[in-house]
Amino acid sequence: MAYLYLGIAITAEIIATTCLKYSEGFTKVFPSLCCIGAYIVCYVMFSRAIMKINLGIAYAIWCGVGMVATVLISFLVFKERVTIMGVIGILLIMIGCILLNQAKM
Repeated sequence: MAYLYLGIAITAEIIATTCLKYSEGFTKVFPSLCCIGAYIVCYVMFSRAIMKINLGIAYAIWCGVGMVATVLISFLVFKERVTIMGVIGILLIMIGCILLNQAKM
């Protein structure tokens, strides 16, 4: 059940981040409300997930999946450019999160 909560938290965070872009600096009401609501769901679900999952592992999964999904949405939906250096940077961050969590175990 904890991983279900984590999955919901990740999904809500991706929705919130996408709505944040659409809110145009919180100047548009519906995307702003969607963003705030999704972040609330995100943090409530994450707090439930870390009751059973190690915080470091849960956070690394949350960040890694959220980052990759956000970059894909940025590229596919908003037509933002992703450079090879950006991809390498994202991979290094993900590798760093994995290594940090392996060291804690």
